[in-house]
Amino acid sequence: MADSIDIIIITDGDKKACAAVEEAGRQLGLRTISASMGNPSPLSGSELVALIKQAPSSPVLVMVDDSGSPLRGKGEELIGYLNHNSEVSILGVVAVASNISRTQVNGIAVDFSIDSSRNVVQGPVDKNGHLEAKSHKFVEGDTVDVLNEMDVPIIVGIGDIGKMQGLDSAKNGACVTTKAIQEILNRSGVYAKTTHQ
Repeated sequence: MADSIDIIIITDGDKKACAAVEEAGRQLGLRTISASMGNPSPLSGSELVALIKQAPSSPVLVMVDDSGSPLRGKGEELIGYLNHNSEVSILGVVAVASNISRTQVNGIAVDFSIDSSRNVVQGPVDKNGHLEAKSHKFVEGDTVDVLNEMDVPIIVGIGDIGKMQGLDSAKNGACVTTKAIQEILNRSGVYAKTTHQ
């Protein structure tokens, strides 16, 4: 059997997030599965894997989205499918914070976060990319709870991709998203092109 394809999962998929992820991929020389964009993600697990397998190089950037649902929605189902599929290997996850209530989700403990100023910080950030109080332990998002059931090598917290008061917009280079993905690549020992930001 051929080697599995490395992927990086981003738990957001709206239009602004897609533009930011595509821009980050462009800067880092990575292919983005743009067809996985949507609220919620429109593809089945098998359709998504088929597209990943068509990418000319690895790692591949994959977006998943629950469309704001605190329940296990399409995005989390896709993460679970990818986790159990032998044809792909998850290098890491960019876990996106949202405004969802802390009483509605468990949230996920992250290895570190990238704040809206592109700093690597210990602990979770909020939707705006601001470091949470020390008493706060988890990134809360609508598409992250399933990660608690998985053994993911690297989980990076981040604010709302493509937004954060414009600091992560695609037209501004999606610098926060790019930094988060590059940290996963670096810490995984995967070569990434140097960005000029």
